Amino acid sequence: MKKVVISGSGLFVPPNTVTNEELVASYNQYVDQFNQHNEQQIKAGTVVELPYSSSEFIEKASGIKQRYVMVKEGILDPNVMMPLIADQPSEALSMQAEMGIEAAKQALTRANCKAEDIDLVIVACAYTQRAYPAIAIEIQRELGTKGMAYDMLVACSSATFAITNAINAIRGGTANRVLVINPELTSPQSNFKDRDSHFIFGDVATAVVVERQDLAHVEHAFNVLSTSCMTDYSNNIRSNFGFVNRCDPECVATPDKLFHQQGRKVFKELLPMIYQHLEQQLSNEQIKAEEFKRLWLHQANINMNMFVVKKLLGDNVGSQTAPIVLDEFANTASAGSIIAFHRHQDDFKTGELGLLCSFGAGYSIGSIVLEKC
Repeated sequence: MKKVVISGSGLFVPPNTVTNEELVASYNQYVDQFNQHNEQQIKAGTVVELPYSSSEFIEKASGIKQRYVMVKEGILDPNVMMPLIADQPSEALSMQAEMGIEAAKQALTRANCKAEDIDLVIVACAYTQRAYPAIAIEIQRELGTKGMAYDMLVACSSATFAITNAINAIRGGTANRVLVINPELTSPQSNFKDRDSHFIFGDVATAVVVERQDLAHVEHAFNVLSTSCMTDYSNNIRSNFGFVNRCDPECVATPDKLFHQQGRKVFKELLPMIYQHLEQQLSNEQIKAEEFKRLWLHQANINMNMFVVKKLLGDNVGSQTAPIVLDEFANTASAGSIIAFHRHQDDFKTGELGLLCSFGAGYSIGSIVLEKC
């Protein structure tokens, strides 16, 4: 079996930040307008009064302090509550391609690769801004990579699932070097009118180069020792947006077309699945959790991360063992674990182990055991 490495990573950070304080001020203005407009119906019990939000509530519930967004205009306007992203002509570079290319260039540089060395591009993220042509093929053209390209969507596990696809393509002989890109443009799918979710997401793009070990420049490389992916259907994290929506004009813009979840059910159902999944993988590979120098975990919610860490390693775990980036970036869907990997890998020595792990809608769980070259 061909040995495979992740040889480089990249991170594109959008130009705009939105703090919790800004978001709360905007949301609470919207609440005042809504409650005043519906005062009579609220008194009659036919409309539910909206509650206020607070920065303290957001940070306690999630660990998030701010997020990055590609377009800030409109998000903080209580009469708009979404990013105002102008429609672009078909000839223009898509926003996700723009984001992904910047992350990809960094990953190629760290891997000491050129675009023409790549023979497969996989764009993997929670949402793509169009169905076709694939964002990956658009990026392939702009970068000048060879071979083929395709998009794939596995919500918050898109990155780990795509890396696994890349590894399998290399081991199967259909590619030698693969560029996996995660252009997470989540702000258009965020419901900024919903107290329980208006703070969750941020925009970002990440990328990694996956290649045959014998071709790789090893300075930033990690050997892939093991991969494991699983899915189990659930409606508890959902978005109903799609091209079929236009066929029912009365429901085309209802809140279910945006991200929504039943958070308590997600915690109750998904967390045991994550631990059982990892326990089985480590048992199969005869690796003890204590052998990991670092856990690069999905960055959805600090309480979920701490649960996973404590189940694997106990209570006395330092902050660098499972670094948190969601306080700065918020939930960036599939990119979160890759941000943690990108920012917290340079202190690794040859032979040290790390775990890259994602979990989210689907349900989906993806985990990859890495060893520093």
